[in-house]
Amino acid sequence: MIELAVWNLSIPVGVPATTIDTPVLAGGYQDHYFQSRDGAIFFWSPVNGTTTISAKYPRSELRETHADGSVRNWTYPGAEHFLRAALSVSQVPSTGKIVIGQIHAYKSSMPMLKLEYQYKAWAGSGNIVAKVRMTPDAEIQVVTIASGIVLGQPFHYTLNLKADGTLAIRLDQIDWSTRVDPSWATKPLYFKAGVYTQDNTGYETEAGAARFDQLSIEHRALGSNTP
Repeated sequence: MIELAVWNLSIPVGVPATTIDTPVLAGGYQDHYFQSRDGAIFFWSPVNGTTTISAKYPRSELRETHADGSVRNWTYPGAEHFLRAALSVSQVPSTGKIVIGQIHAYKSSMPMLKLEYQYKAWAGSGNIVAKVRMTPDAEIQVVTIASGIVLGQPFHYTLNLKADGTLAIRLDQIDWSTRVDPSWATKPLYFKAGVYTQDNTGYETEAGAARFDQLSIEHRALGSNTP
C-alpha cells in the first residue's frame, strides 16, 4: 500500500488547476485523473487539462507534504533524501514525453531535476532522461539514463540527493550520479511524482498515464545505518 499521507495532489481541472489536500487524499480520494486501487495508484493527465500557475502543461501529480497538509520543504545538507518508485507508463501524448519524478525548488519554476519518460514512435520504446540544473539558475543538462523501455513495462527508480550535494539516480540496475553546485544548499526543495504531461495540444483522448505500484519518500538522518 502506498502511503498517501505525505502528499497532496494536483489535478488538471479548474483555473488554476485544483489541489487536493493531504487529509482528503489520504482519506480515499478518487477521481477521473487519480485512482488508488489494488495497492497501486493510477495517474491520467490529458493534454487539454488546465495547468498550475506559471506552468505550460497539465499534470496529475503528487507534491510532498506533512500529514496535516502543510507543504514540506527541506535543504539537502541536513540529511540524505530518497524518492523511490516502481511504475509503468501506459500512455503518452503526441510529444511522447511525461515527467514521472522531480526534485523541485520551492517558489521557483526551475526544478533541480526532472525525470522524464520520452517515447520514440519509430523505436516503439522510450528513454528515461534526467534533466538537471547544476545551479538554481543554470540551463538544463539532459542525460539519458536508460533506453528501450516499452509502454506497459515495469521499472524502478530511486532519486537520491546526499548531504554533500551528490545527486544519484538508479534506474533498475543502472546508476548515474553527479554533484550539484553548492549554491543549491540553501534552497528549499521537495519531491514530486506522478504524470506531468509535456504537451498541451490535442483532444482529451491524448494524455499521459502511468501506474505506480510503489512510491515512498525517505529523509534519512545523517549517521543512520538504515538500508
